[in-house]
Amino acid sequence: MRKFRVAFCGTPDFSVPTLEVLSTHPRIDLLKVISMPDRPAGRGMELKSPEVIEFAKVKKIPFFQTANINREPEMVRELKALELDFIVVLAFAQFLGEEILNLAKQGCFNIHTSILPKYRGAAPIQYALLHGDHETGVSIQRMVKKMDAGDLGHFQTVSISATETGGQLFTRLKFQAALSMNDFIHKLLANDVTYTPQDEGKVSFAPTLKKDDGQLLFAQKSVAQILNQIRALDPWPGTYCFLNGKRLKVLSAEVYHTKIPPGVAQSDLGSLVVGCRDGALRLSEVQLEGKKACSDRELLNGIKTDLTLT
Repeated sequence: MRKFRVAFCGTPDFSVPTLEVLSTHPRIDLLKVISMPDRPAGRGMELKSPEVIEFAKVKKIPFFQTANINREPEMVRELKALELDFIVVLAFAQFLGEEILNLAKQGCFNIHTSILPKYRGAAPIQYALLHGDHETGVSIQRMVKKMDAGDLGHFQTVSISATETGGQLFTRLKFQAALSMNDFIHKLLANDVTYTPQDEGKVSFAPTLKKDDGQLLFAQKSVAQILNQIRALDPWPGTYCFLNGKRLKVLSAEVYHTKIPPGVAQSDLGSLVVGCRDGALRLSEVQLEGKKACSDRELLNGIKTDLTLT
């Protein structure tokens, strides 16, 4: 029984379930795992391998680490010698040059956590939540030089719940990516893959998030936009505002039915309430800089001055 000869490119924990599917599938011969170099981590700043490399070590899968696979001629020659059928890429954090893209017989397949062409880029999970989408999904595309622009060979939609956070959706899609890869392998085995070009007229982007993206601008945004921002950026980069000149992390919030001017904060019956463009929110769980997380009531008990929101 012939097996597909495969290499895998990935880095974080998000990639591990898909890597495990490839390593255990009876019709896949996983010949190489490629990832980023070890990096300092933790309080001691000791070198730590990416999660996919830790997995490869345990499973005794040959691996290679590099900061730029396109500048590794010996590695490229080794991959060519393996006569790969295809390469799978998931959260690799590197672009693949043309030589790598054309190296395997069937090419390189990238797993992306949106329904392309929506949310091309590094943060599709968070952007789906930021925009209040009701569904997202997993796409498997045959890679080309342009970012996330390859023809689609498989996709699976995933519903998003109204209160789901970025971390929760991240976990679900981590495992959906593995399930989708398994389904795609079955399609390849049956020679039943139809490649569909993406509609360039429907392209949108999800660029890398920065810490500053977590600032809550209550006066400029609606209640729904602020709630979406809080859940989308949980756990990283998190959301915050400035209360009485101090940075205040906002861990959770809820709609509050009272009238209050946009951008104003006040205590209402012991609740920390802020005005948005079209309504008000209670910041129910918060963390003031230098302090532990607490309820808004606990925070207000320690504030003896008027509230100023910036």
